[in-house]
Amino acid sequence: MPKDNPGAKTRRRQTNLVRGGLNRSHFDEISEAMYLSSSYAYDSAEQAARAFKGEEDHYLYSRYGNPTVTMFEDRLGVMEGASICQSTASGMGAMFASLACLLKAGDRLVASKALFGSCDYVCTVLMPQYGVEVETVASADLDEWEKALSKPTNAVFLESPSNPMMQILDIAAIADMAHKAGARLIVDNVFATPLFQKPLDLGADIVMYSTTKHIDGQGRTLGGAILTNDESYYQDHLRMFIRHTGPTLSPFNAWVLTKSLETMDLRIRQQAENAAQIAKALNELPEITKVVFPGLDSHPQYDLVQKQMSGPGTMVVFELDGDQARTFRFMNALEVIDISNNLGDAKSMVTHPTTTTHQRMKPEERAALGINENTVRLSVGLEDPLDLIEDIEQALKA
Repeated sequence: MPKDNPGAKTRRRQTNLVRGGLNRSHFDEISEAMYLSSSYAYDSAEQAARAFKGEEDHYLYSRYGNPTVTMFEDRLGVMEGASICQSTASGMGAMFASLACLLKAGDRLVASKALFGSCDYVCTVLMPQYGVEVETVASADLDEWEKALSKPTNAVFLESPSNPMMQILDIAAIADMAHKAGARLIVDNVFATPLFQKPLDLGADIVMYSTTKHIDGQGRTLGGAILTNDESYYQDHLRMFIRHTGPTLSPFNAWVLTKSLETMDLRIRQQAENAAQIAKALNELPEITKVVFPGLDSHPQYDLVQKQMSGPGTMVVFELDGDQARTFRFMNALEVIDISNNLGDAKSMVTHPTTTTHQRMKPEERAALGINENTVRLSVGLEDPLDLIEDIEQALKA
C-alpha cells in the first residue's frame, strides 16, 4: 500500500509523477534509492513479533514489501487516484491475481470476449478449471451485457479499448450493472493508459496494468499493478493472496518503473500525437482497407470515446487489401518499424494478432471480434511520424 503523501492531492499530475511517493533515506539522495534487499533485521525478537502481528510498521520480507517497490506503488497510486496500489512481477501476474484472489469454485465471472489472448485464456480456460462459472460477452451492446449480468455475479473483467481491435465498452454503464448483480468490476486499462482514461472515476472497482507497456515504455522491464479504493477487496482478498503466492515485483524493476513515471506523461502524449498523424495518413492509402483508431470519427464508438477518454492512445489497427501472405510481405519489408508482440514502447512495432497474440483463439472467435488474416496492430513510438509514414508506404510498395 502507498504511504501517506502529504499534498499529493493538490499537486498537479506531472509534479506527482516526479515527486509522488518520494521516500529519501538519511543520505538525502535526489534520485530515488534502490533497496536490493530480500530481508530486514529487527532490533529485538519482540519487535519481530509485533511486526508480524501488524502492530508495528516494519518491512518483513521483500515478497511482502520493499521500500523501492513501495515508492513505485505510491507514485502510481497518486497518478491513478487510488488509495491502494499492489504491484506484481508482470501484467499477467496482475491480471490473474486480480481475479484469482476473489473467485472460488461456484462463483460466477462475466468477461468481455474482446481481450488480449492470455487474458482470454485465464478467463475461459483457467477459471473454469477452478470451478468458476464463466460467461463471455463479445459485443459492446449494453443489452448483451445486461443479459449476462441479469443473475448474481462475483466479478466482471473487461478491456477498453480492447486488444487489438479497440472495442470501446461503456465502463460507467457496465459498472452500474455489475454492482446491481453483486459483482466487482475489474478494468484492464493498458491501451488507454493512466493518462487517457480513469476507470475508477467511471465506477470500476479495480484497475490493472501491465506496467511493462507505456509505464516503463522503453522495453526494459516486466511489471504489473492492481489499483483500487476498495479496502475490503485489498484486505480480505488481494493482500494475503499476493503475500502467500509471491507474484512479486523486483526492487530493480520497481526502481526502473519509478524513474519511468517521471517522463510517462511526456512520452505518451507525444506517442498519441504521432499515432493520430499516422492514422490519418493510413486512411489515405489505397492499399489500406480499414483503419481503427479511437481518435478518428470513423471509429464505431467515437461518441463513447469522447465521453470516457481524454485522449486516443498510442495504438492503431489497420487492414491491408490482401491476404496473410501479403500482410507478412508488408511487415517483413518494414525498415524502421520492428515486428514485436510488445506495445507501448518508445520504438514503434507491429504485430500480426492472428498468428501471435490471438493465435490460440478459434478462427470463428477471431472473426467475431474482427481479427482477420490481414489485420495489423501498430504500436506507435517516439520516432518522427513522417519517417514512420514513409516506412509504411515503402513497405506497401515492396
